This record gives sequence, C-alpha cells and structure tokens, in this order.
Amino acid sequence: MTQHVLLNSVDHQHLRVITDRGSQYGDNLWFCPTFPQEFRSVQAQYPIFFVKEGASGRLLPVALFGFKQQENLFLQHNNWQQSYIPLSVLRQPFLIGQQQVREHGVEQIQRVLHIDSQSPRLSESQGEALFLSYGGNSPYLDEMTGVLETLHLGLQDSQRFVDLLLELNLLESFTLALQLDDGSKHQMVGFYTIAETVLQQLEASALTLLHQHGYLQAIYLQIASQSRIRQLLQLKNQLLQAGRD
Repeated sequence: MTQHVLLNSVDHQHLRVITDRGSQYGDNLWFCPTFPQEFRSVQAQYPIFFVKEGASGRLLPVALFGFKQQENLFLQHNNWQQSYIPLSVLRQPFLIGQQQVREHGVEQIQRVLHIDSQSPRLSESQGEALFLSYGGNSPYLDEMTGVLETLHLGLQDSQRFVDLLLELNLLESFTLALQLDDGSKHQMVGFYTIAETVLQQLEASALTLLHQHGYLQAIYLQIASQSRIRQLLQLKNQLLQAGRD
C-alpha cells in the first residue's frame, strides 16, 4: 500500500532512503516503463516491448526483466546484476506530484516532489540522507530530482511516440513462446512490438517524420533489444538448474 506525501525538510529532516536492491524493497518487477530517450541504455541490457497500461489501456514501452509476475531474473542475491537500472525503478520511492499555486494573481499548476511514506526503503538510521544537517537538499536528493524531471519529460514523449506508432500501424501484438531446458513450455501474451513488415513499406514522408522526432532510432533500438530475450532464457535456466523458480 502506498501513501504519497509532499516531501519537505521539516517533516522529513531525518529521513533516509535505502538504495540497496532486493525483493524486500519492491525490486521483484518483471517489467517497468521506459521511454525513447532511454532506449539506448536499456536495449544494451534488457528486451523492450510494449504493453497496455492497466488503468488507461494505453500502450507504453517497457523494459522486460522476467517471464511472469514478481520475477526479476536480474535480481540475484539481493543485487541487481546489470549496470544500468531504468529510471522508473531508480526513482523509487519518489514521484512527481502537482499542486496549485497562485503567482501574480494567476492560478498555476506546479510540479512538486512527493515521496511514498509507506515505502520499505525509508529509514532514519541507514541509507542516503535527503537533507543536509545545516539545511538544504543533499546531493542524493538533488540527483533524484533530476532523475524525476528526466523521467517525467521522457514519459510524456513516450506517449507521443506510441501515438505516432499507432497512427502509422507500426505496432502489432505477438505471443512469445518459450521452452526451457527442463522441457517446460510457456507463453507470454499481451505484449506488442514493432511491425517490421509495415516499417519496411513506409513511405519516405513517414520515415522522415519519425526521424525528425528522433523516433526512427528508437524503433530500431527496440527491434535490436529483442535479442536480449536469449539472456533472460539463460538466466531462467540457470535458476532452474540451481533448484530455484
């Protein structure tokens, strides 16, 4: 259960954030949202696909960590095995909220920093301090503020990216059939990927439009990332051989 509250240096002066990795901190995710500007870093280590968001039904790109709910194959011995952690995971337990402010007699919506007060990452005895003892934000909090701003803008751009893909019929559903070393077979359904046949037949004007928005590169990075499925299978088979599931 989450409870988002406005972060401030009075109520949260002594608050710290545990930055260790582990399922006890909610890192046992089988995928997380990503965005086009992050694809270059993500595709080097994780497969990228598209899924429908539960609440809105809108499609969004995600980095895949496992093959089922609460399975992060990169999370082993309480350590995240890859060097790059997507920003939507790294930003926990922070999030961007909104509040209404009046400036020069005009009501405006202002972005503010919230924190999940129920997060298991919060502590007053261990972890990274949020505020300096003599006042002001800690370097860690400033870093997380930057992460959140990048993530916020990236997810906004991600929706524009998906909208254009849909307009050009460049997304198609697929079923990922898997066979593990123990002979068991599994299917992953509900995921979408780039329709490569449609991509190959796009007119020059559509390709130019994608390129102008920086999305053509993102498309090819997504396609290239699918080769990372082999690594996921290898990790899954290793866990099976070790007697874990």
